[in-house]
Amino acid sequence: MADMEILRMKIAVLGATGQTGQYLVNQALQQGHTVTAIVRNPGKLTVHHDNLKVVEADIFSADSLKPHFKGQDVIMSCLGFPASFLSVVTGYTQSMNGVISAMREARVNRLITMTSWYTDPNSGAKSSYLIRFLLLPMIRSVLSNMHEMEQFLQKTDDINWTVVRPPGLKNQPASAQEFLTHEGYFVPDNSGNPAGSTVGRGDVARFMLSLLNSNAWVKKGVAITTK
Repeated sequence: MADMEILRMKIAVLGATGQTGQYLVNQALQQGHTVTAIVRNPGKLTVHHDNLKVVEADIFSADSLKPHFKGQDVIMSCLGFPASFLSVVTGYTQSMNGVISAMREARVNRLITMTSWYTDPNSGAKSSYLIRFLLLPMIRSVLSNMHEMEQFLQKTDDINWTVVRPPGLKNQPASAQEFLTHEGYFVPDNSGNPAGSTVGRGDVARFMLSLLNSNAWVKKGVAITTK
């Protein structure tokens, strides 16, 4: 059993009250990890557990995040920001600036975060008509800011980051299905077209947690879906 103990980690979770974040917190606790949920509104997190600490902080402020990052093994972010037609979305880059600064000051160097398929503006060319001409334009403001955040991480050499890119999210718990992965902006099938268009949020959380014991996708963006 001794070797199992080593795999138990101290995890700080951002976006813990979001739909994917709640799956992540619950699965992490089930796996025996110690979780610090960093939230804007503690009342929104209804989980209670001996290994769960819920703290309030400003996700855009390195000074506010730093005390909660100290002593953590990994920072995991499921932060999401709504799409906007009228204004530019900036939440992803602004929060990541604060997160990276706080990580440096707290000396935590492992980060796992999620964005989406199709963050690169040219990557949707092979997607279906509906996705390409209806869905992607509706969420372009979000995808653009996610892409900016990914580019910022690509220049961040001192942090072992991984960006997980899922397709459309369904509110479903984790399955036992195998993951299909691809280092890129979507997962292609054998003919190069996108393989599937949705994945359960519980499975996204399951994949993110699987990275704790793996260096496979360090300093990389990985598109995922389930078989």
